[in-house]
Amino acid sequence: MSQFFEIHPDNPQKRLIQQAVDILRAGGVLAYPTDSAYALGCCVGEKKAIERIKRIRELDDKHNFTLICADLSELSVYAKVDNQVFRMLKNTTPGPYTFILNATSEVPRLLLHPKRRTIGLRVPDHEITRALVAELGSAMMSVTLIMPGDTQPLHDAEEIREQLAKLVDGIIDGGACPTEPTTVVNLCTGVPEITREGRGDLRPFQS
Repeated sequence: MSQFFEIHPDNPQKRLIQQAVDILRAGGVLAYPTDSAYALGCCVGEKKAIERIKRIRELDDKHNFTLICADLSELSVYAKVDNQVFRMLKNTTPGPYTFILNATSEVPRLLLHPKRRTIGLRVPDHEITRALVAELGSAMMSVTLIMPGDTQPLHDAEEIREQLAKLVDGIIDGGACPTEPTTVVNLCTGVPEITREGRGDLRPFQS
């Protein structure tokens, strides 16, 4: 049975954040809120946790996983970007965007698209998410919490508890989240390509 945490969305309790991060460090899977719906997360190198998330979501090997970062300081570790792309990221983060970028060799192969060697990167505008990653001290692997057969992500912690209490190790109740997923922007060529319209202003990526 998973642990259940009620964490304030604007002023996350440090003790509870630490307990949730302990679950991640132990190889666990966490359901947590973001600025665009709830998500499933685990530590980047935890193969068993990643495989569990794939089974919960029924994902194939072609799914692009996302790395959640507290800010852009870790960007160069995981992604290859030029100055123009970096400026665009700086101007639009934190926010409800997922950026598809060319991955560096530091990204585990399990997280990469098998043909394109790309990775999603996200800096959410949500205090709980940023507190988790800051306490963890490194990026967190994440996917939106959309259950198989559903078209919308889960956005209520009690509903998540009913469906996933036996499948994940921790659930953070940070209040209701938006139901709209992130806007996905492919920046692999340096020219923004919006591959999914979701939350957030699209104008910074339109010529």
